[in-house]
Amino acid sequence: MKKSIAIIGSGFSALSASCYLAKEGYKVTIFEKNSSIGGRARQLKKDGFTFDIGPTWYWMPDVFERFFNDFNKKPSDYYELEKLNPAYSVYFDKDDYITIEDTLEKIYLAFEKEEPGSSKKLKKFIDNAQNNYEVAIKDLVYRPGVSPLELVTPVTIKKIHQFLSTIKRDVRKEFKNNRLAQILEFPVLFLGAKPSNTPSFYSFMNYADFGIGTFHPKKGMYQVVLAMEKLAKSLGVDIKTENPIDKIVVDKGKATGIISKGKTYNADIVLSGADYHHSETLLSKENRQYSEKYWSKKTFAPSSLLFYVGFNKKLKNVNHHTLFFDVDFEAHAQDIYDTPKWPENPLFYASFPSITDENSAPDGKEAGIFLIPLAPGIEDTEALRTLYFNKIIDRFEDLTSQEVKDSIIFKESFCVNDFIKDYNSYKGNAYGMANTLMQTAFLRPNLKSNKVENLYFTGQLTVPGPGVPPALISGKLVADLINKHQV
Repeated sequence: MKKSIAIIGSGFSALSASCYLAKEGYKVTIFEKNSSIGGRARQLKKDGFTFDIGPTWYWMPDVFERFFNDFNKKPSDYYELEKLNPAYSVYFDKDDYITIEDTLEKIYLAFEKEEPGSSKKLKKFIDNAQNNYEVAIKDLVYRPGVSPLELVTPVTIKKIHQFLSTIKRDVRKEFKNNRLAQILEFPVLFLGAKPSNTPSFYSFMNYADFGIGTFHPKKGMYQVVLAMEKLAKSLGVDIKTENPIDKIVVDKGKATGIISKGKTYNADIVLSGADYHHSETLLSKENRQYSEKYWSKKTFAPSSLLFYVGFNKKLKNVNHHTLFFDVDFEAHAQDIYDTPKWPENPLFYASFPSITDENSAPDGKEAGIFLIPLAPGIEDTEALRTLYFNKIIDRFEDLTSQEVKDSIIFKESFCVNDFIKDYNSYKGNAYGMANTLMQTAFLRPNLKSNKVENLYFTGQLTVPGPGVPPALISGKLVADLINKHQV
């Protein structure tokens, strides 16, 4: 008889794990607290506009390909992918921006135009980043984080200095132009930590950015969720929405099921793809691996204040992805990580998917997503949301030389309180636990409980870390671990 597995949550890692486990013959049921699947990667539809609520960047297409290939499928079997050109632009002042295009050759030219001689340094930097990408994404990130020895290979021993230095140190040593340095430091923000706290080895993110490029699935990132749902169901996975979990049932030190809305569902194995900290609160204290003190000492990735805005006209002087670095990068980072508070002058990011994708907005209109990174756990009120929307829209109008306020049809917001309410997110973090040196690989929370037999975890708080591609990998890692322990 096939063993049964109850999976908590339906984010990328949970969906990934469900597919691998169902393929191995397990009877898999997913329990999702919300009315739609996808975890943080849900959709907002309003007045003919469609927004991705969560992830908007599609990087590392090879990881998605590897996932679907494991089931003899391809991403193109489910959704259409377009490489963006330009990938994004970065504003530094009024009408003053640098555009990152879709090939390394074009990016070298952009760097050279900004600072003569910088393209040679960039080529050397990207060559090293590509080598790190080959090591990390083809090998290291597919290790389950159960032993420090996983990181010790003939290749990584030669790169030991890159685990002891930082991205910021390496970038600033070579690039004296602050604008170029900030562009090179930007990708590691996806890992949830400051460039000054991120090991140099993570420069592989720069190769993902410049060397591979930025893509967009037609109809949005939610198409990836729908693709994984379709695959999971074809493998026999049962998905139950609007089923929040009250408790993980433990009997004699072994997980035996879950309780949802007062009803007990027996299972041979329980796997949580929900927030790790929240998942452990579903256990009695003696069955938890990590204390509140443990979590409070960890470096968490930022939360975010997000706005989903419908405009009644097409906007100008922006690209699909546009970053606004016209204020002090370091001051904002300090307000997130060092002395958590609302930033006085925040950097922000804007996405206008309707520039690329006609499905995002009605004809002649624009869909805009605005994001301000914030410290997790800070106060979140409607008054603060309104204040910060006005701050960034004023700057947006000035920097891009256009008036947009009178063209707003509607705006919806999402912030710390919503991350907690909708995702049970620890302190309302948006991306999980940061990938600092002391929170890498085996130093992250375990995939397998060391207190409760047959209880496992997956997602952005465990290995490999934050981001959509790592979430897909995390699902594979925990499925492999379950299979290994159950054989």
